[in-house]
Amino acid sequence: MTVSFVCRAESALPRERLFDLARSIDAHVESQQGAGERAIGGVTTGLIAEGQEVTWRARHFGLPLTMTSRITSMDFPAGFVDEQVRGPFKSFRHVHEFLTTETGSVMTDRVEFSAPFGFLGRLVEQVVLRPYLQRLIRNRGHFLASLQD
Repeated sequence: MTVSFVCRAESALPRERLFDLARSIDAHVESQQGAGERAIGGVTTGLIAEGQEVTWRARHFGLPLTMTSRITSMDFPAGFVDEQVRGPFKSFRHVHEFLTTETGSVMTDRVEFSAPFGFLGRLVEQVVLRPYLQRLIRNRGHFLASLQD
């Protein structure tokens, strides 16, 4: 069973700039300072591209966690997809979409994930992980959307 949610962030930035901020390792690290997230493998600075991987280390729920993601598709500046290749989830897929608006752009994050551990994992998905991840992704989106050009 897969859990999903959608977050949107409006920005005064052009969608091309917001697209690049969303794939910037440096902007991601800055947006996740509270969790001490850092890139420790693969692409560790600059812009990540299709087919490339990054390994993240962070502290969530008081636990040190490591996750490797790969950019599995990219269509500049419309969107890209990153998916977990190694890490704590049974599966994790994050679709980033970008549209031009009259005042700038909007970024839509579509996240689908599932936890390991059967029934217990499904319970944790709904009660703990979904609200936690939704807040994390929403806050990250608003952080990126608020950056100045």
